[in-house]
Amino acid sequence: MAKGILIVDDASFMRMMIKDILVKNGFEVIGEAENGVKAVEKYKELQPELVIMDITMPEMDGIQAVREIKNINQDAKIIMCSAMGQQSMVIEAIQAGAKDFIVKPFQADRVIESVKKVLS
Repeated sequence: MAKGILIVDDASFMRMMIKDILVKNGFEVIGEAENGVKAVEKYKELQPELVIMDITMPEMDGIQAVREIKNINQDAKIIMCSAMGQQSMVIEAIQAGAKDFIVKPFQADRVIESVKKVLS
């Protein structure tokens, strides 16, 4: 695995859960951010292979952050996270350039399946 994964979620326990799932499955987490503004900064700084991003966050939501990251790198690989019932936002995120989405509460096998699919 080349560059690792950036996890973006405003809830630290959610970042911890995702990180735990990824690390246990042999993936490297190289950074975390708690909102879209920081996600864009960290993306520029770390240039991760993959970003796992929450949709609903303060300062800048995930959809706006996807657009900004796609402006930096058209080939950026981003997986969105959403709570149940955010289908319209998921569609908007995919249109903005996200490659896949996972639904909270996370199921480890679904997270890994999505990561492998997007990275392959």
